[in-house]
Amino acid sequence: MSIIKSYIENNKDRFINELVELLKIPSVSADSAYKKDVLLTADFVLESLKKAGCDKVELCETPGYPIIYGEKIIDKDLPTILVYGHYDVQPADPIELWTSPPFEPIIKKTDKHPEGAIFARGACDDKGQMYMHVKALEYMTSTGNLPCNVKFMIEGEEEVGSESLAWFVPRNKEKLANDVILISDTGMIANDIPSITTGLRGLSYVEVEVTGPNRDLHSGLYGGAVANPINILTKMIASLHDENNHITIPGFYDNVEELSTEERAEMAKAPFSLENYKDALKIEAVHGEKGYTTNERNSIRPTLDVNGIWGGYTGEGAKTVIASKAYAKISMRLVPNQDWKDITELFKKHFESIAPKSVTVIVKPHHGGQGYVTPIDNIAYQAASKAYETTFGKTPIPQRSGGSIPIVSLFEQELKSKTILMGFGLDSDAIHSPNEHFGVFNYLKGIETIPYFYTYFTEMSK
Repeated sequence: MSIIKSYIENNKDRFINELVELLKIPSVSADSAYKKDVLLTADFVLESLKKAGCDKVELCETPGYPIIYGEKIIDKDLPTILVYGHYDVQPADPIELWTSPPFEPIIKKTDKHPEGAIFARGACDDKGQMYMHVKALEYMTSTGNLPCNVKFMIEGEEEVGSESLAWFVPRNKEKLANDVILISDTGMIANDIPSITTGLRGLSYVEVEVTGPNRDLHSGLYGGAVANPINILTKMIASLHDENNHITIPGFYDNVEELSTEERAEMAKAPFSLENYKDALKIEAVHGEKGYTTNERNSIRPTLDVNGIWGGYTGEGAKTVIASKAYAKISMRLVPNQDWKDITELFKKHFESIAPKSVTVIVKPHHGGQGYVTPIDNIAYQAASKAYETTFGKTPIPQRSGGSIPIVSLFEQELKSKTILMGFGLDSDAIHSPNEHFGVFNYLKGIETIPYFYTYFTEMSK
């Protein structure tokens, strides 16, 4: 393991160039116009796993985009680590807010990334972090330092709900059998403050449609006499929170896990500057549920947010109409013990019940997933902690994340495996936003740290 630093230094430019080539492919799973690019990315991942040292690599067909499976089995008596990642990315919109084209990667220095960061859609979520594992495998196989068995499962639908993965996993339990699942689709507090994600929020995602008159109407001839679906929709959405920013859906909080005072006190030990947080986002004040801190609001509390809203005329100039329809996309981030299907049904029932008779409402569920908490007293967490200590020189802080990886709970249900979340991105890396980026330091540090996890997990499993 002592040669890992020199191996990375000798191959640094190649590692970066390979990631750049991967990032050039616009693998947007949400838009069918990019289907060929998504499939091209799958082929790229498949070839990369072959070159990295997998003895067996397969492109597994599914009802949707393929899953890339790879394995390197050196001894069936040794532990097996299953690496999960995804090769699809979010849409790049709004394009005009990018400072450089989203699929033309460029390396630029920033305050938080003085060594440079790769700016491109998917740089951090999740191509850069997924590819760290491919390069870590290359190091271990080419130098004879692979201490255990490894399997890879890289999918192409994470950004749209992982439906094909949910189909694939139950049908391939033997193929995917493992001792622990390793994922890098999360982040850490700072480059000098490593952390390990121990909790994820669940997700319920819906689309709502409000219909008034049977056609768009002249706002002068009909205004004031006929319900305006856009006005109605905005009032309905506004009613979903009370004056304390508490969600008003009946039964929404029934199963919410309430952390103890002691647990909240432990969370508060994580370094956090509210002023720096506000300055980074260019806001005057934070906003959220009364009685909770910012870090609690975005990790251990459930939320409801409008992700998009539209209707009527939005083109250049004016058009005086009352729209026939109005739409919104709404996501709810959930905490452990909240079942996403139950929450979706609660939302649907409530939203339909508050609609006035002057409109009709349709709620269309999209996708969702359960929350997840991983224990910190098992050997997998201890191995991950020791790996970070080795490469960062500091003990990582356990931290709950506000994000969701719905398939983690599926893995535990179907494969009976715990998941370790070793993320190397930063909150400031703008995932899902314009100008997404991933630090060169973070990318290479991930490649350096991952092999230590393999070694320590194998040692602790004996």
